[in-house]
Amino acid sequence: MLSRIHRRAYYALLTRLERRVYTDQGVSLAAVSQRTAGLLAGYFHRQDVRVISNAVDTAQFSSTVRLSRRSEARLRRNFRDGDFVLLLIGNDWDNKGLSTIFEALPELADTPLKLLIVGNDDASLWRRMAERLGVHDRCNWETGSTDILDVYAAADIYVSPSREDSFGMPVAEAMACGLPVVTSVFAGVSSLLHDGIDGFVLQEPRDAEMLGKLIRMLFEQKELRDHVGEAGAKTALKWTWDRNAAMVWDFLKAVGVEKHSSHVLEGKSSSS
Repeated sequence: MLSRIHRRAYYALLTRLERRVYTDQGVSLAAVSQRTAGLLAGYFHRQDVRVISNAVDTAQFSSTVRLSRRSEARLRRNFRDGDFVLLLIGNDWDNKGLSTIFEALPELADTPLKLLIVGNDDASLWRRMAERLGVHDRCNWETGSTDILDVYAAADIYVSPSREDSFGMPVAEAMACGLPVVTSVFAGVSSLLHDGIDGFVLQEPRDAEMLGKLIRMLFEQKELRDHVGEAGAKTALKWTWDRNAAMVWDFLKAVGVEKHSSHVLEGKSSSS
């Protein structure tokens, strides 16, 4: 309860700060996704937002490293060889779409499916929901870990039908690790994916029936999992921190030129 009150207070304060900063035309803005840039345009009438996507360290997050740690990571969690493990990472499970995943699970009762839920949200409410839907015995709950690669190593696919996410770093990291991913159009990272090729993008994050069909398809078709996972890893290779840094540097230089020009014009105006 206290964590939810804290979260509401935090978001209320953040909203006030956002309104003050984002409406100031003197503040130059960069967004981590096209979706976020669109929201800034819609809510704050900012049409001048530069998009600089997040990056992922593909030396740390890779198929080779993940597979080398797979057996040990699954053994620690008592996953059997035949278990099909879905992974969700986040600290706001409602926003990450956990309820949609839960609602999809009963239709997958005939599969050896397990759900690994990682984060620091209050699990008590979610445990009750899982029990009500009869899927509690399929769930593994873990708090956030500094060794995040260990949870990717334990998984078969990454699933996060986000209801709102400025980017969605776990999706990018999972792709770099060669895991097939399922996200939604409400996650900023989705604009960088090619639906059905290097990942899957739900048009409606609350569509548990469609999510269940995607999960079943990935469970039944190992060749598809491998193909999508490999394609996702190749896509993630483009999201380097060097590329991100270069885009940030270009943005800062452009802002500097703009600020300098405005000061020069102001100086000329005052002297005349």
